[in-house]
Amino acid sequence: METRKRMLFVINPISGGKKKKDVEKRILEELDPERYAVEFAVSEHPGHAYQLSAAAVSEGIDAVVAVGGDGTINEVASALKGTDVRLGIVPEGSGNGLALYLGIPLNERAALKRLSRYESLTIDCGSINGQFFFNMAGIGFDASVSDRFANDNIRGPIGYLKAVISEISTYKPKKYTLTIDGQTIEREAFMISVANSPQYGNNAYVAPQASINDGVLDVCIIHKFPLYTFPMMLFHLFNKTADQSEYVEIIPGRQIRILRETNDAVHVDGEPKEMDMTLNIQVHPASLKVLS
Repeated sequence: METRKRMLFVINPISGGKKKKDVEKRILEELDPERYAVEFAVSEHPGHAYQLSAAAVSEGIDAVVAVGGDGTINEVASALKGTDVRLGIVPEGSGNGLALYLGIPLNERAALKRLSRYESLTIDCGSINGQFFFNMAGIGFDASVSDRFANDNIRGPIGYLKAVISEISTYKPKKYTLTIDGQTIEREAFMISVANSPQYGNNAYVAPQASINDGVLDVCIIHKFPLYTFPMMLFHLFNKTADQSEYVEIIPGRQIRILRETNDAVHVDGEPKEMDMTLNIQVHPASLKVLS
């Protein structure tokens, strides 16, 4: 008889503004107890999901499942990167970018059914000044939005849209010097996204050709654009045609350095972090096993 897989579910109780009442009950209902030995932990503060996952790795767990949004997934995945422990995802966030790209259902029970197949693939990740990201990192406008969103009391897509509207009319493009695989360019940009997967979340595709297992990151430079074209920019994002916009430049790279004028916010899988003027970014090919 096959040995039961030990699976730890790390639950973020506040992600995406969604209540997680009875989530443990639903998990136990969907997973076959003859195949899976299920354990639970609740993340109580930033960094806690990482600590719980790292401890589980040292105890010989087979898989850690993030029940939360992209920030929870980032913490869990950062602890699992470079090990044989699988990352599972039950998407409960505001954007759910990585889950959507992997085709993981947003419906909780459907996600658990898919998880129970225990099929996995190996994906790349990126790092920015030593912080790992698995979906997307960014500077400029989207980092400012993430910073505002993190400090707002309205979660979910409505809260994110509110943060975008608050920032869009006052945000000024900034100057950057980028070195991508040895080639240096200077740009004035509204924002720069470094994409491992094609989308931010909510099916907004900034890098339609990006892949999580091609060994490169896509550097997406969004140039200054007239405010009246913003609806068309949104159309491109949600129509998977951002790479066709005259205001978007996408350059693939493995080793990337970005020099900016000041220390400022960076978003790492949607979570804002203050970082230095110099950003060193690189891809880590085939570094994480994900249940998909």
